[in-house]
Amino acid sequence: MNMMRTAMLLAFMTALFMGVGLLIGGKGGMMIALVIAAGMNLFSYWNSDRMVLSTYHAQEVDERNAPEFFHMIRDLSANAGLPMPRVYVYDNPQPNAFATGRNPENAAVAASTGLVESLTPEEVAGVMAHELAHIQNRDTLIMTITATFAGAISMLANFGMFFSGNRNNPLGIVGTIVAMIVAPFAAMLVQMAVSRTREYSADRRGAEICGNPMWLASALAKISGAAHSIPNYDAERNPATAHMFIINPLSGERMDNLFSTHPNTDNRIAALQQMAGSFDGATSTGGFQAAKPQRAARSVPNTGWGRGSDEPRKGPWS
Repeated sequence: MNMMRTAMLLAFMTALFMGVGLLIGGKGGMMIALVIAAGMNLFSYWNSDRMVLSTYHAQEVDERNAPEFFHMIRDLSANAGLPMPRVYVYDNPQPNAFATGRNPENAAVAASTGLVESLTPEEVAGVMAHELAHIQNRDTLIMTITATFAGAISMLANFGMFFSGNRNNPLGIVGTIVAMIVAPFAAMLVQMAVSRTREYSADRRGAEICGNPMWLASALAKISGAAHSIPNYDAERNPATAHMFIINPLSGERMDNLFSTHPNTDNRIAALQQMAGSFDGATSTGGFQAAKPQRAARSVPNTGWGRGSDEPRKGPWS
């Protein structure tokens, strides 16, 4: 079913891309857009994860420089029955996280320094379990490709005015204006549909993976509050990637709730609270326990959780 949905989304986004090309440059523009779309499909499939991680300057970590965070991902992955993904941390004070990759065998999870510094280990476990649920549900490929296409469609539409005088343009300036306004809006609607329908499923599966729905519910409340007060400038410059995060990373100054890429956070928390009332974590997760802060060994760099009780959090770096 997910493969079919991915194919349908690719077909729709390709058709939308071709439609923009037709409105801007006529049949020639449509054929050029088709070739570009085919190339983008292939490029996105193989390289979209690298593009997103590079956009947010994410750095890969392992058990040497972030032992407890790395071990947490390893244990959660085992609970979910997933291969161990690559683990990244990006330097940003806004608490947030995302997952990317074309399949579970080539996946990556990324958390901000703000997330690992400001949330408890249990809350971080809930967030990362949610991201692993996206990988298990194979949402990461479709979400990353959607982000790539949405950004390209918006860029193509913005260049439309330069080609408005093309005699092959069937609708002239009217077609160009339609492309500039309607195409980015349609791409945004696709992003909304992809994200909103998949977040609830990832919340539920994430709660099963970590073993406690309230860990994720508590994390969502904290992240939602911080996301609107702590800016993420990389996300503001790349709004097409907003739907990949667990909470919308944009400030909200330019957006109305009607056009949000994420479901209402209060509704997500309420669903998790309802789930907690009849949830048996041991049945679903094999008894996962979030790592507790401990003093790091002398030979291991100090990390966000590998510290003594009298030492401040310093994030996942040494």
